Amino acid sequence: MGFCAPAQIVRDAREHGVEVRPVCGNASRWDCTLEAIDDERFAVRLGLRMVRGLANKDGAAVVAARGDTPFSSVDDLWRRVKEPVSSLVELADADAMKEALGLTRRQALWAIKALRDEPLELWTAAAAREARTVPELDEPDVAIRPMIAGGEVVEDYRRVGLSLCRHPVEFLRADLTGRRIVTCAEAMAARDGRWLEAAGLVLVRQRPGSAKGVMFITIEDETGVANLVVWPSLFERQRRVVLSAGMMAVRGKIQRKGAVVHLVAHQLTDLSDDLASVGERDGGFPLPHGRGDQIRDGGSFGPDQRDHPPRGLRTRDIYIPDMHVGSIKVKTRDFR
Repeated sequence: MGFCAPAQIVRDAREHGVEVRPVCGNASRWDCTLEAIDDERFAVRLGLRMVRGLANKDGAAVVAARGDTPFSSVDDLWRRVKEPVSSLVELADADAMKEALGLTRRQALWAIKALRDEPLELWTAAAAREARTVPELDEPDVAIRPMIAGGEVVEDYRRVGLSLCRHPVEFLRADLTGRRIVTCAEAMAARDGRWLEAAGLVLVRQRPGSAKGVMFITIEDETGVANLVVWPSLFERQRRVVLSAGMMAVRGKIQRKGAVVHLVAHQLTDLSDDLASVGERDGGFPLPHGRGDQIRDGGSFGPDQRDHPPRGLRTRDIYIPDMHVGSIKVKTRDFR
């Protein structure tokens, strides 16, 4: 379905009650597959082909090495797949080890950093003798600072092209509401002739040759999609925003004809900078007055001791180039 991005297809499927499961090193095949929920229902399992940067041969090696025996650890995965360590990084970046091995992105990447391209012969012989994986390095447990919710969503989009956690615009909703920007669902449900402003990620740009210069744009937020009409005069005035914005706000007038609804644009605003801030936003909603028993554990006179890592564990803040959280880049479909 080349016209629609995978994120659109997955969102629409979930809205229709289809369960979509993430990429998993112990469950995914190369293509997306169906997994039985019960005798009548199935869930969609995202395939390894969704992982950006993972070569077909490396994905096939993972599936072949796994067979009917799930991987038990990163070390086990590395030994059985017999591929360079670099090929495992794409799986960790795509969060494919969370469901399979119970490791977050950062935990999986930390474990991979301890591996080498070739296992030592002594440990290989020991593994063959014991009929199980014998790790070369037994590191003490460490507490690695978890990524914030926005960072997880950014990495999902960077590595898989979509997120099953939350929609990026959801993190910006409070700011957008404060600017009187409505959701896409509210815009598409509005009465004919109403003036309003909506915002969302730019998914599709179309400028058919038969439309006399009119451009049609599809934007998306956490509630759905909105269809925009951009007249040639506005396109010429705001060409840069139309062609380059990853997220935009659109002020215009609702045009409703039967079941077909469009938002006819009169003013466009580039919100790419707002979108770039998603990686720095968390999804938590702290209690306005703190915990009820906070006085016992610190109160207003110091930090709550329960927010600290457990005793005996040292938090490691990892700053590695391939673990850097950037900004969301949505691959739009442009048809001209």
